[in-house]
Amino acid sequence: MADVARRAGVSSQTVSRVSNGHPGVVETTRQQVLRAMAELGYRPNSAARALKRGEFRTLGVILFTLATTGNMRTLEAIATSAARQGYAVTLLPVAVPTQDGVRGAFTRLGELAVDAVIVIMEVHLMDAATVSLPPGVQVAVADSDAGDRYSVVDTDQAGGSREAVRHLLDLGHETVWHLAGPAESFAANRRAAAWQDTLETAGRAVPPPVRGDWSAESGYHAGLRLADEPDCTAVFAANDQMALGLLRALHERGRQVPRDVSVVGFDDIPEAASFTPPLTTIHQDFAEVGRLLVEDVLRKIHAAAEEGAPGAGTSVVPTHMVVRASTAPPPAAGQGESGRTE
Repeated sequence: MADVARRAGVSSQTVSRVSNGHPGVVETTRQQVLRAMAELGYRPNSAARALKRGEFRTLGVILFTLATTGNMRTLEAIATSAARQGYAVTLLPVAVPTQDGVRGAFTRLGELAVDAVIVIMEVHLMDAATVSLPPGVQVAVADSDAGDRYSVVDTDQAGGSREAVRHLLDLGHETVWHLAGPAESFAANRRAAAWQDTLETAGRAVPPPVRGDWSAESGYHAGLRLADEPDCTAVFAANDQMALGLLRALHERGRQVPRDVSVVGFDDIPEAASFTPPLTTIHQDFAEVGRLLVEDVLRKIHAAAEEGAPGAGTSVVPTHMVVRASTAPPPAAGQGESGRTE
């Protein structure tokens, strides 16, 4: 810092103010200091500044996989929102979704310099792994049922699922089949429960759900089974990737979408409008989820420094339906009550 001060012809205090982004520096002086920093290859010692301030300006993110669109878009939103607030993100992936894997991630967390952690996983694995957090590290959880233990930011899983099912029933379908996500997923179970409740409330039969693992491949194999169900005229898929595999399976079995079978997905991934046919789906606002997660942990960090961190709570981000070409009235519509042409 002294070398930069000499090169720029200013005091060391001015160099410190520039490196810390302090607004009270004349612009011409700021540029002199920045040029001197560049010429000398000077980088502020972030570790020393963190020790002095008592914060690292880094958020840890723990998650199982980067393979799903939902996780990727949530992570992108977290990183973008954190950067706007001057924070970096440290990613802690859990290679295998087991208790030992989760415990290992939190052990690594204790060795890193982070002010807070955002968890994108099923919270029951955190409980089962008896994880412990470093003192002072704040926590927020995405898309999970954390009760009153942690703050949660969740998409309106149930509301979006009800809207999907009602859309298909309003088109005239007698019932709606469900391509569900994995049984260990909170989001998948919440969507499946809302699907079933909506059908029961409407007095409709509830077909047995077919489960996938969020991947297009699992949707394809599930779709081969559903294609053989003659009474299946409408399917609500728990995510868009499984819906993609479902569309392929129906096509291979000669069942046209939406003439023979209507399909609704969940997520509204960027590619959904390019499916064949373009996919009707439930839109999730991943950017808002990421923003609220970062906002929550930063509020806790600042509150802890002053008067104690706020308690846990749940923020629910609304969803909305995007209607495209993959849904239509059932084949028998307009043929008379018996289903035969009169």
